[in-house]
Amino acid sequence: MSTALIEQATDVSEFVQLRRDLHQHPELAYQEFRTSELVAQALQAWGYQVTRGLGGTGVVGQLRRGTGPKKLGLRADMDALPITEQTGLPHASRHAGVMHACGHDGHTAMLLAAARQLAESDTFDGTLNLIFQPAEEGHGGAKKMMEDGLFERHPCDAIFAMHNMPGFPVGHLLFRHGATMASSENITITLHGVGGHGAMPNLAIDPVVAGAAIVMGLQTIVSRNVAPLQMAVITVGSFQAGKANNVIPQTATLELSVRSLDRDVRRLLNSRIEALVQAQAESFGVRAEINFRGGYPVLVNTAAETDFATEVGLALLGPDRVDANTAPLTGSEDFAFMLEEVPGSYLFIGNGDEHSGGHGACMVHNPSYDFDDSNIAVGSAYWVLLTQRYLAQAT
Repeated sequence: MSTALIEQATDVSEFVQLRRDLHQHPELAYQEFRTSELVAQALQAWGYQVTRGLGGTGVVGQLRRGTGPKKLGLRADMDALPITEQTGLPHASRHAGVMHACGHDGHTAMLLAAARQLAESDTFDGTLNLIFQPAEEGHGGAKKMMEDGLFERHPCDAIFAMHNMPGFPVGHLLFRHGATMASSENITITLHGVGGHGAMPNLAIDPVVAGAAIVMGLQTIVSRNVAPLQMAVITVGSFQAGKANNVIPQTATLELSVRSLDRDVRRLLNSRIEALVQAQAESFGVRAEINFRGGYPVLVNTAAETDFATEVGLALLGPDRVDANTAPLTGSEDFAFMLEEVPGSYLFIGNGDEHSGGHGACMVHNPSYDFDDSNIAVGSAYWVLLTQRYLAQAT
């Protein structure tokens, strides 16, 4: 275990303060104007060539050393969530209804701490691209940056990202080969019937009854169409229809969240949802409109890059603080778009478990969550070591 690498890392006290400043000033997707400006100014001051505006508010800092041909990408996300903070901490959000409930403030601080140390040293040979991404939280900022030419303007041979994970000891690193996070699909189903008086249902065509049958029918897709050893989730999170108890409404709307850990299963789910909804709707005499609003693909870590990332973790922390085969997660992450174009790996850093206490053990997307600042030293040291090893100087 190379604890000396962590101790020799940049003094992170200013980055703890920076993280808390970002936490106090959270910004929602594509509104990260203050955050991106802070990031860009810091990178410029340290000698990075800075590109602004990719994906709206995205920032890329590029640093070249020597003549090495290899190109490395490291990514951090910057956006916050529409949640009212309830931590009561001195650095709690100052923006009503918005908070960093997923730790993106910490991810940004970790990568900036590494950025400064790498800028102050001459320990690699090649090109380093630091990608600060907007709008990860359901808005596809990664894809937007790519559409704006991210990898054409900043080619990468490999790309890596890190996310904090409550439920695991602080500072522990977790890795996984292959499918690591689920795809997500956002689907709206609108059922068109014929409204009428609740006392005379025979003169109406009731979209509520049709919707209820569809909700129940959707659950059979997972139980009867998906192989038992595959993961799939279909959740109807919203069912809205009518406003009065004696009125059969004209329409009903269902909102679905659909997830899987396999690309073929994802295609199967979408196909079966389309077929089942249309068949059920027809059986009740209503018309169904289905809107697939897109989502995130399955996040798949490539083998060689995950092996490399794990080796770096072991060198930094030793086997007692590294899990080389962590379980997959059913949450989704738009870094998956980047991994569809560039080989790489997405890893996790523990943010606290039941023995840790404090806000770090609280699950993300919770109003009581907070990033554990002690992870800034570990996370930045990891990024520095990974960069030095991936862009190793020729001997």
